[in-house]
Amino acid sequence: MKKDFLKNDFNFWRKLINVWSIVFFIAIITDFLKGNAYEEVLNAMATIYISVLAIYVSNKEFERWYDKHEENHPGEIFVVIWSVLIFILFLLDFVCGVAYKLPNSVVSAYIAVLTILVITHKSKTLYKLKKGRRK
Repeated sequence: MKKDFLKNDFNFWRKLINVWSIVFFIAIITDFLKGNAYEEVLNAMATIYISVLAIYVSNKEFERWYDKHEENHPGEIFVVIWSVLIFILFLLDFVCGVAYKLPNSVVSAYIAVLTILVITHKSKTLYKLKKGRRK
């Protein structure tokens, strides 16, 4: 096994973030169904989720800037899924009243996902400008 396997294997990090996304989404939905019974677990899961996402995205962006990564896996898909989930949860939070409270960790994770997407898009735009100037 290569020494730099985890550092450079984008398939590994992409699969890991996909698994964590599914697990986290299921936990969020389960927390809603159980009336905030898993809020503490969501806190830990949100931290792990955002950490894995940040590692994946930053690694991918650094590799892009060093002309070692050209794959395109749009993060917009995650943002759409997150946005739909958050919208539904806000709506249910409003409708359910005191029976359910949208956990702060879920809102924080959503904000982090949006922030990471914006930074990634800016980095990609700057990279394309830099690459265009070299030609």
